[in-house]
Amino acid sequence: MLRGDRRYGERGLKTGATAGLSENKWERPVKKIFEIPMYPYARSTDQDASPRARHPVVIIGAGPVGLAAAIDLAQQDVPVLVLDDNDRVSTGSRAICFSKRCLEIADRLGAAKPMVDKGVLWNKGKVFFGDREVYDFNLLPEEGHKMPAFINLQQYYFEEYMVDRVKALQAEGKEIEIRGKNKVAAIGTHDTHVTLEIDTPEGSYNLDADWLIACDGAGSPTRRMLGKDFVGRVFEDNFLIADVVMEADFPTERWFWFDPPFNKGQSALLHKQPDGVWRIDLQLGWDIDKEKEMKPENIIPRLKAMLGDDVAFELEWVSIYTFQCRRMEDFRHGRVLFAGDSAHQVSPFGARGANSGLQDTDNLCWKLKLVIDGKADESLLDTYSVERVYGADENILNSSRSTDFITPKSTVSKLLRDAVLDLSEENRFARPLVNSGRLSVPCVYDGSSLNGPDEGQLPECSRVGSVLKDAPFEDGFLLEKIGGKFQILAINCAIQPVTTNGVTAEVVQISTPDEAMISVRYLGKAKTAVYLIRPDQVIAARWLTADSETLTTALKQAMGG
Repeated sequence: MLRGDRRYGERGLKTGATAGLSENKWERPVKKIFEIPMYPYARSTDQDASPRARHPVVIIGAGPVGLAAAIDLAQQDVPVLVLDDNDRVSTGSRAICFSKRCLEIADRLGAAKPMVDKGVLWNKGKVFFGDREVYDFNLLPEEGHKMPAFINLQQYYFEEYMVDRVKALQAEGKEIEIRGKNKVAAIGTHDTHVTLEIDTPEGSYNLDADWLIACDGAGSPTRRMLGKDFVGRVFEDNFLIADVVMEADFPTERWFWFDPPFNKGQSALLHKQPDGVWRIDLQLGWDIDKEKEMKPENIIPRLKAMLGDDVAFELEWVSIYTFQCRRMEDFRHGRVLFAGDSAHQVSPFGARGANSGLQDTDNLCWKLKLVIDGKADESLLDTYSVERVYGADENILNSSRSTDFITPKSTVSKLLRDAVLDLSEENRFARPLVNSGRLSVPCVYDGSSLNGPDEGQLPECSRVGSVLKDAPFEDGFLLEKIGGKFQILAINCAIQPVTTNGVTAEVVQISTPDEAMISVRYLGKAKTAVYLIRPDQVIAARWLTADSETLTTALKQAMGG
């Protein structure tokens, strides 16, 4: 078996660390939640099993991505085991910005409500150049969505609510388990299964998994044990990230500064979180003494220069990091599948880390379910890698462009950037060129082999390969009715369900007036429309009208047939 580094830190498998970062951390937790084991170590029957136990799916890492995958599979009645070397949620805020799409996925998983209730909702941002505001923006200018554009929520709360959902599923009789203090030390790969050696406080044991999903973070021991690596860029700059507890009257907006007076020649970012916690990012430059900069006596003067001497604050969590925009070449390696930071890393400006990780699991789990049930060939899992590599490349492209704009690499680049910022204050045409972090939106799987026909007379915003847009529907919202299985959205026409290879696409029938948002987003000028929707709420095909044969052919294609 391929063996990991036994010296790897106790938190080494914890997923969800701020994406794309190389960190030196200083942290002083002030939240009691850190002190509570949420999935404490308990001896399992697998530790005494002979022959060794075998599980359909094992997930490594109980961060946001690993928990999302586990919940998704359990809701589809796939038994799943999560292994984590820790026994509680992450310390420090880490990921804090969760997008509308991420929340829509969490809602389908039954965990979004407490997140939205606790989180700081926002959709507006401001950009400053020096000491003046050059423009503001709105990320969700249209109405008719259940979820906000973004919430800010500390990662430890996100994980807590996901663990609560796991416990609720257990109470319902679902086969889902989290084993704390179970560290995967070695992995053996085979054609039909994966063998794991697991270290616990009571010694080691082995088990087999039909499928292994690695959600073990940016430093993924799984990736290292399999001898896999990243391709991409590491940017030559350092950023201080600080979570600060303070009372402040800043509005609930994303504020980004280029060349602010309190951090001359660099950049800064300010975000509000729950519980009076504020996220501050300060660019430091490349040639620095990280150990020196990590000392509180050097951090505090920087923060006072930004906030003012009269603002009382307390440091909760601090880190210095460099940007990394990289990914694995493939996210599937036989029966081992990689998701989240273990598969790809991007810089944090744009909130593309945890958000893209949940889109990974959203794409993967329905495909794995079909393969496990024998309703689709294993090759369907190759489309997971193809589609999510495509998504990762889009994120990396946007993140790299943001990083290049925030940290120009030449005098000419800086002159051009500053000219764009100056122009944007009075000229709308320049504002799209300002890049303080293009914020996370789901990619469109253009060109996927799973895509069926797309009749172009229908609205571009709902083209094949895109995620179904939400809209008010039957005293609720459309996405509450769609997801988790194949469905046919039939607007102003009668359609019957279709079945292929044991999979049925059920029908959601809609009759809508011309002025309804569903009509605007899905009909445009057409009178009727038929949409085939995948379990991850992605549009697989669409027509003005369709018969059973046409729908069956498209369903088969969407299943990889």
